[in-house]
Amino acid sequence: MPPIIAFDFDAAVTAPFRMQPGLRRIAAGAPQLTPLQPGSRHQREKLAVLSAYAEHALAVQPGFDAVPALHALARHAAAEHPRHFAWDGERASALGVAVADDDVQNLEGGAFGLGDELSRCLRGLPPGWRLAGLLSLAFAEDFAAVDGGNATIPWIAACLPSHWAPQAKVGRHFAEVHAPVADNSLLLAAGEQLLRLVCGPEHWERFVWNVTHEPRLNQHPALAGSGAWPIDAFADPDHPRAWLRSERQTFIPLPALTQAVFTIAVDTMPLAQAIATPGHARKLHDAVASMSDAVLTYRRLTDVRAALLAWLAARFE
Repeated sequence: MPPIIAFDFDAAVTAPFRMQPGLRRIAAGAPQLTPLQPGSRHQREKLAVLSAYAEHALAVQPGFDAVPALHALARHAAAEHPRHFAWDGERASALGVAVADDDVQNLEGGAFGLGDELSRCLRGLPPGWRLAGLLSLAFAEDFAAVDGGNATIPWIAACLPSHWAPQAKVGRHFAEVHAPVADNSLLLAAGEQLLRLVCGPEHWERFVWNVTHEPRLNQHPALAGSGAWPIDAFADPDHPRAWLRSERQTFIPLPALTQAVFTIAVDTMPLAQAIATPGHARKLHDAVASMSDAVLTYRRLTDVRAALLAWLAARFE
């Protein structure tokens, strides 16, 4: 299946590999949100999480007022994709559902083949989370509020995390959030300055990637499977049991509050499709080959490193 996320392979995959911020400015008018088609893979996985495991996806620091950031996100969504999402300052509508003052209504025409499933899911969320739920189901991105004043992440709505739990990150300082990251010295050194930057007037983006044996988008540690690779992952060179997992992360700033909405768009693609050219195979090979032992362990690639490098080398030799 084609990727739905705009992942810049050449900019993101570099050697030697370094864990670093990698921020770049977003061109004026370039979209930061990715509308979801009704019944799409991203929407179905998000719907399953919000319907049955909302407590895993939604987290807020006690006392934090998420309304300004949430309304800023809704305004941005409506301005960027007016045919997909509507917002008048009080009422949001998308996918045949409207949310206003935490009230959920089905709009005329139903929910595009999903029946009452979307509205039932939103009604099941705690009051105060229903607008966030609609935004999460309407777009591929997960969301978080970033506070540049104290370098924390006080609010998170993340249905498709990459081996992290929102409850373990919410309200924590940037340094605490990134403490488990291997070879994190560059990230930690830039931490507070980085958060002040993304809470300024400009819009920024960065890309993250990994190679994984798990095609599912939701990798919450309480719900994901074992981290062990199958021993025959690369036995079939044409169809290896491996996927490129990519993230596009962007920031929608609220400079008056020294805050930003952090967006995280995750996608997975079969590795044999993602590595479409010898040049991409070489770039990924050189990046993986340059990873430290700590990074390989953090990314769960230690056991499969040799097989992955051999498979990549065969595609450009």
